[in-house]
Amino acid sequence: MRKAIRQFLDDIDDPFFKPVVLWLWPRYRKTKVGYMMYHEVFRRYFFFQKILRINGSVPWPVDFRSKVISWELIEKGTCTEPGDNPGNYINASGGLKIGHNVLLGPNVIIATTNHYKYDHRKTSHTKGVEIGDNVWIGANCCIVAGTKIGSNVTIGASCYISGEIPSNCTVSQDSSLLKIIPKTRDFEVDVTKLEK
Repeated sequence: MRKAIRQFLDDIDDPFFKPVVLWLWPRYRKTKVGYMMYHEVFRRYFFFQKILRINGSVPWPVDFRSKVISWELIEKGTCTEPGDNPGNYINASGGLKIGHNVLLGPNVIIATTNHYKYDHRKTSHTKGVEIGDNVWIGANCCIVAGTKIGSNVTIGASCYISGEIPSNCTVSQDSSLLKIIPKTRDFEVDVTKLEK
């Protein structure tokens, strides 16, 4: 019985589910093979995103456990759905450009703006993130503002990515590579002295 239901869903995937999914998520783009079928996209994302309205305005499938901020500032390619895995946090308010076939593992953070280090109520001057084509970003990675990642890159789990990552490479992180950079002056605001 399960096999028959699955076959039926596969048979009506293109004629029925494809137009429905593309109407619900107009910026969703996938290849013909090697990706979720349209009925699977509908089953996995419809209720939470379109009925409960969790990330409801985002025009591509987003997992209900993820958060996408300023989706309007995201340029994305085919087979790239920022936020489709659980626990993704994507703040695109500084601008985010992602190429084709970019996959984000669970709990990936992309922050396109940072707080100003001398007054955390302000944003820093560094903005934006660019990611090339054919990039895999492993679980629990953090990508911060100003980062540029080339194409054909694999980033291992739990990496902190800042600066420029060249194309055609694999990135992993070792705890011995942490850098501690001293600040050059005091914090600008003493919040204990501000009026309440």
